[in-house]
Amino acid sequence: MNQLESTDIEPGTTRRALVVVLALAALGVACSGLGVTDTAVAPTTAPVAEAADTNLALTVYNEGTALVRDRRRFDLASGFNQIAFSDVAASIDPTSVLFKSLTDPEGLTVLEQNYQFDLVDSSALFRKYLDQTVQVLTQDGTLYEGRLLSTQGGIILQDEDGHVSVISGDVQEVSFPELPEGLITQPTLVWQLLANQRGEQQVELTYLTGGISWQADYVVLLSSQEDAIDLDGWVTMRNTSGTSYPDAQLKLIAGDLQRLQAVGLSAQDAMFAAEAELAAAPVEQREFFEYHLYEVPRPVTVRNNENKQIEFVSASQVPAEKFFVYDGLQCRSNYYYCSFYGSPQTEPSYGVVSNPKVMVMLEFDTEQAKADLPKGRVRVYQEDIDGAALLIGEDSIDHTPEGETVRLYVGDAFDIVGERIQTDFRRPSQKSLEESFEITLHNHKDEPVEVRVVEHLFRWSEWRILSSSHDYEKLDSSTIEFRVRVPANGDTTVSYDVRYFWP
Repeated sequence: MNQLESTDIEPGTTRRALVVVLALAALGVACSGLGVTDTAVAPTTAPVAEAADTNLALTVYNEGTALVRDRRRFDLASGFNQIAFSDVAASIDPTSVLFKSLTDPEGLTVLEQNYQFDLVDSSALFRKYLDQTVQVLTQDGTLYEGRLLSTQGGIILQDEDGHVSVISGDVQEVSFPELPEGLITQPTLVWQLLANQRGEQQVELTYLTGGISWQADYVVLLSSQEDAIDLDGWVTMRNTSGTSYPDAQLKLIAGDLQRLQAVGLSAQDAMFAAEAELAAAPVEQREFFEYHLYEVPRPVTVRNNENKQIEFVSASQVPAEKFFVYDGLQCRSNYYYCSFYGSPQTEPSYGVVSNPKVMVMLEFDTEQAKADLPKGRVRVYQEDIDGAALLIGEDSIDHTPEGETVRLYVGDAFDIVGERIQTDFRRPSQKSLEESFEITLHNHKDEPVEVRVVEHLFRWSEWRILSSSHDYEKLDSSTIEFRVRVPANGDTTVSYDVRYFWP
């Protein structure tokens, strides 16, 4: 294979070219100790907009969508103009863009709108420069120049004499004459406009973007007496949209917003730094349509690739109750045993299980907290004897307005165990069946406890309790609950007989 003509580069030599030292290894070229020389980058065909006085608004919905409102000023000529917004979100939905003039809405006409997203990178540059002349500098200072044929398995060049060489060794840098037309450094919206008058105009751009989401994170501190909580709620925002939003007016919408599915609007996942930022004034809450809106009463900078937290609710000494629930049919984790389809379930062993776990529950009223709580994750802590707060469980809540009850599943009790046994199964007739159960609770604590025993009467919609050892409450058409007191270091057994009948 013939070698290309080479030229040594003297130290300090400056070339007026675009130098690429990006991701050459991904093209099959070994790149180590790469250096960077002066770079000349061609401007875009449309002038880049200068931001006006900071006037940026960001409304974030909790399903990963944001509405951006960006206002800027342009000095327009009378007649045809071409302008550009250069730092829009990379995850923008171009079909959602709304552009208007605030200065002369009747006199400014939009002829054409374009979204340019062919961003410059090493792969794009090599594609654009196939069959064109480039320069390659190796680690030993040798400069090769020739027509670029391929980058598969190395950089393949052809010189003026037709000799072809493969450069697959230690490449230091590749130089291109200029940035090819059509490649840009960041996503850009470009408009062609007709203006009736010359002069400065303020224009407003509104668009939807993916890559921005928020959720509520709650911290609950349970008192040592286990009868009250301190509640702190934080808005946790994640911005991977591809741009930052400096000094933005920030609004958050909580609710289940109907959106059609869109393809390709999400940004790639990455690792991001977290930042906690306390608000100087409380976040304002108000109703908006059928949703709830939370507005931060100060400008907020939301940087790209950042997690940001803002406190939006804080309440102290909210009355709370801890209680225990025993669900022998494991309805929290096994839907099969809690539902019924088709003909009567007459198999004797159907639904006969013994889940030993007793759930620990915590509930409080949002009216006492004086707050509407958007859906999110709740972490529950309790102070140890040395004052250190220890995590005792996590759960999630749905959107909960003020005046409703929040019930949290914290975990399973260590010292309380349940046992559920079917003691009898009978078929008095072809259209009925009877069965009997015993539920025994074992309390290994040094104090008595109350346990709510939940039973699911799943076999048929028509049923009757024939007898029971304890009083019960009918929670719904197929669920009953016993509230049972279990003595310290003792046991309590609940028994009942039920009859199902059908036409």
